[in-house]
Amino acid sequence: MIQRDELVHRIRQGLRNNPVVMLVGPRQSGKTTLARQVLPGDAPNYFDMEDPVVAGLLAQPMTTLKGLRGTVVIDEAQREPGLFPVLRVLADRPGKPARFLVLGSASPELVRQASESLAGRVDIIEVRGFTTHELPDRTNALWLRGAFPRSVLARSEAESMKWRRNFMRTFLERDLGVLGFNLSPKAMGRFWSMLAHYHGQIWNASEIASSLGVSPPTAKAYLDVLEQTFMVRRLLPWYQNSGKRIVKSPKVYLRDSGILHALFGVGSMRELLVHPKLGASWEGFVIEEVLSAVEPHDAYFYNVHSGAELDLLFTRQGKRIGIEVKRQDAPRMTRSMHVALADLDLHKLFVVYPGFRRYTLDKKVECIPFAEIGSI
Repeated sequence: MIQRDELVHRIRQGLRNNPVVMLVGPRQSGKTTLARQVLPGDAPNYFDMEDPVVAGLLAQPMTTLKGLRGTVVIDEAQREPGLFPVLRVLADRPGKPARFLVLGSASPELVRQASESLAGRVDIIEVRGFTTHELPDRTNALWLRGAFPRSVLARSEAESMKWRRNFMRTFLERDLGVLGFNLSPKAMGRFWSMLAHYHGQIWNASEIASSLGVSPPTAKAYLDVLEQTFMVRRLLPWYQNSGKRIVKSPKVYLRDSGILHALFGVGSMRELLVHPKLGASWEGFVIEEVLSAVEPHDAYFYNVHSGAELDLLFTRQGKRIGIEVKRQDAPRMTRSMHVALADLDLHKLFVVYPGFRRYTLDKKVECIPFAEIGSI
């Protein structure tokens, strides 16, 4: 088992400081394993909502939970919508006799319920699978196979691909229904496959809808579902205080590179390195790693219709930081970088590339190896 000490420490710290900690993220990303490191799975205060007996107990959550002490883990909490108002009451008891670790798979609705019912009482932590910080010697495996533990740790490329294909099938045929999305698995599967070919591109609902034979609102609804279940990242454009003609539609990325490659049918690094979507795949992989390392409150991209663009923009400790992703041996300054520095008043622009040497490109521009993302 790979020990995820930093996440475990963060969970325990969250439980010390808050009556409720919520872990959100896609299914199979390791939330349950993390919870069991905090509290063993056979402990009396561990409730797995996929167990029908447990689900029956928590149909009356106040009766079941009010007498418990210590740390209480509730796995797959989105299955019991009435849970969160009860947790608010229990969290406000004098002396805090119990603290609650809540796990869930569909973020916006779960977070909305937590935000409305548990405002000021909850620490929300996203779990997205393994990162290169946790597996520093398996960068290529993480890029090719993705971040899901059972995929990246599989004994062979074929076994990893088989797991990812089974994951996608189960997601479409079972998980979407369990999570409350009443959609055709076949239609969603076609949309997911098509979206892979738009990975890293500007979202065009009309074009995709036309190809699928559905309406643009339906295509947007499909995108919303994949975003809510952590399969897709919708990166919003930055267009404040600019007189230029700025792109105002979002970019879309499949968040897990292994799922992207499974949809492409790419099963080895050799195949990936000659694939026409190599650059887009690398860009999405780097963006996910940067956002995981930095955890900014908001993130954007910048794109001017004249051609200048920046892959990622966020504010960190009051400073505006830009990220440009390059799949090159030795990136150099470009016109886009100069435009971004001037338009966005960047404090720093980092160019992330797959090499090994760190060097300066300009006064505010530094080229850094992918392995040094954490230094950002």
